[in-house]
Amino acid sequence: MKLILLIPLIIFITGCNPGDKDNGSDSAALSGEAIYNKNCLGCHGSKGQGLAEDWKVKDANGNYPPPPLNGTAHTWHHSPEQLLYTINKGGVEMGGQMPAFEDLLSEAEKQALIDYIYDLWPKEIQTRYDEMFK
Repeated sequence: MKLILLIPLIIFITGCNPGDKDNGSDSAALSGEAIYNKNCLGCHGSKGQGLAEDWKVKDANGNYPPPPLNGTAHTWHHSPEQLLYTINKGGVEMGGQMPAFEDLLSEAEKQALIDYIYDLWPKEIQTRYDEMFK
């Protein structure tokens, strides 16, 4: 009987680390930043600014370049479900070259990545996005 009561107590205590100054969303953003830096930075830029002069113009190979993710392009017009779909399936069907990450990232990593991209947007874009989708 004591063991049954002890297990939930241990789970509760391990979830409460007073030395951890990050709240859940901050640590998710940090995790999202690490995921972004590993998988997205090379094409979308260090702060999501994009690398192409004009992301709306196809390149010499007939593909659209990776768009900015910092709120200056269309990313914020897409629902969380649409963003997740693009992460999962990639950008080829939209005329881009982004690979699919469906089998490369966990669901938690994908959500952390979406949260990080959201954090790249200016506050006014975040507010508009929240009004549309949250």
